[in-house]
Amino acid sequence: MPNIPLAERLRPRTLDEYIGQRHLVGPDGVFRRFFETGNVPSFILWGPPGVGKTTLARIVATQLERPFFTLSAVTSGVKEVREVIESARKQRFFDARPPFLFIDEIHRFNKSQQDSLLGAVEQGIFTLIGATTENPSFEVIPPLLSRCQVYVLKPLEDEDLRVLLDRALATDTELREREIEVVETGALFRFAGGDARRLLNILDIVTGATHGRVVLDDRYVTDCLQENIALYDKNGEQHYDVISAFIKSVRGSDPNAAIYYL
Repeated sequence: MPNIPLAERLRPRTLDEYIGQRHLVGPDGVFRRFFETGNVPSFILWGPPGVGKTTLARIVATQLERPFFTLSAVTSGVKEVREVIESARKQRFFDARPPFLFIDEIHRFNKSQQDSLLGAVEQGIFTLIGATTENPSFEVIPPLLSRCQVYVLKPLEDEDLRVLLDRALATDTELREREIEVVETGALFRFAGGDARRLLNILDIVTGATHGRVVLDDRYVTDCLQENIALYDKNGEQHYDVISAFIKSVRGSDPNAAIYYL
């Protein structure tokens, strides 16, 4: 599978393979209870890119063995929503559990598109799973939001990224054929920024930049990547987060941090 990205090759298939978000998937996490009871409410996963929103949605559907429909808010309109609702209605038999409808980037749905989901969610035709990088309180209409639980996913911590890195080197069929020595992880994790997908994409880049033995240290990773582009959305919450970080850096007399956030 040489053309499949590393991030896709290593996508977890079960909750035990899932890395991070222990507040949701840990021994006492709500998603563990979902699998024990089979009772899953409609919910929205809110978090930054690369923290496992789509993966978690797929694991829920797979482990509970229910039909799984997907829509992308970028390419789907009301017509596509109604078609999926009708398909889900036809697959609902007697007291069977409802299928899942996963909508990625649900914050991109406009009001009429979100309105078209309300009746089906209320009637239990499907269980809605939404994924968004934006605050759903601002981007999802109140009637739909009131029918969904919101679960917040956090950026991965360094220890999570280390587990992911070790798993990639130990289990991926392509990386196992390479001689790779990890000397330092500071730059690698800094460039990843808590994003599992970005970490694996970086690993793809730095291991593909040379033939033969690879020594992963901060200098080599930095030379391969050159520059870390910080996430910033002037129309979203990140705008105010960056302003807050800048103000705190100035108050704390930290010139390097102040210049960075400026």
